[in-house]
Amino acid sequence: MTSSPQNKADRAARIAPDLLRWYDANARTLPWRTPPGSNVAADPYRVWLSEIMLQQTTVAAVKPYFKDFTARWPDVVALAAAPDQDVLAAWAGLGYYARARNLIACARTVAEAGGRFPDTEDGLRALPGVGAYTAAAIAAIAFGQRAVAVDANVERVVSRLFAITMPLPASRPEIRAAAGSITPDARAGDFAQAMMDLGSSICTTRDPKCLICPLRGDCRGQAQGIAASLPVKAAKKPRPERTGTAFWIERDGHVLLVKRAGKGMLAGMRALPDDGWAARRDGDGIPPVGAEWHEAAAQVRHVFTHFSLQMRIAATRDAPARLAEALGGEWWPLDRIADAGLPTLFANAVKAMAATE
Repeated sequence: MTSSPQNKADRAARIAPDLLRWYDANARTLPWRTPPGSNVAADPYRVWLSEIMLQQTTVAAVKPYFKDFTARWPDVVALAAAPDQDVLAAWAGLGYYARARNLIACARTVAEAGGRFPDTEDGLRALPGVGAYTAAAIAAIAFGQRAVAVDANVERVVSRLFAITMPLPASRPEIRAAAGSITPDARAGDFAQAMMDLGSSICTTRDPKCLICPLRGDCRGQAQGIAASLPVKAAKKPRPERTGTAFWIERDGHVLLVKRAGKGMLAGMRALPDDGWAARRDGDGIPPVGAEWHEAAAQVRHVFTHFSLQMRIAATRDAPARLAEALGGEWWPLDRIADAGLPTLFANAVKAMAATE
């Protein structure tokens, strides 16, 4: 039987109050979050920084990075003044390094505008690296605006609440419209964070805890017995496999590091020289200089968003000092290699080499 418009309106009107009551009692304590009921306004800088860090990354992974960043750069003006290489090095290990480059660009844009973030979704969307979800989240959480913030957690919760069976990504307009229908005018920031917490702790990807869900009575997916199967996702294309080589050039307890190009994979970061591997091609295996090379026993496998890489390591030792200048690199002391801020792929290559010594 089809629900009447009044029943639909009553259902939508119940969801936000029920969820906010649950959130008031169960909100996660997070270093970037203002607790519900607090009289302290959320800091837009901390909200923005956390949202950028949390893109495609877990809360557990982000916490130590957020702590280090805010201790080192307590506001957006301080971050804007930091050298690129320092920010990229501090970001190393979080992955998706385009976020770090956009972080720098965004901080400088805001600093040039007086150090104040725009307080509207449209204004926030104009900032480097700020997409639709991030703009809505900042607008709601930092500025109290009614904004519909839809991330992966919210997609899952809403798909189940409304029993939306069309596969992603085609279902996203319907999901967004449904999310908008239940977003309240008041406490929009708390509502957005409540949806995130519900998706993280109860309406989980696998084995949702429907029996203790505060929205159980209004969840059509649960009523139809299909909640755990939602959202439906289109079949993934196989991830391409690429091969490449990194070159370990050592001299007197130092290893040669280069700065990667300003665009492309891991742009602007320190790394070992490599043979030009990329998402769409294998490396050519050609060393950057003539030397006595031997293939190390160490190899590294790394999974990027769009491809997997199997990386060999070729090594040469007792290299001449002039190689650093010739390759546009620097000799980095091996006993301080942790300070180089290497991206995970190359940090793992260093560990693999150490394990073979």
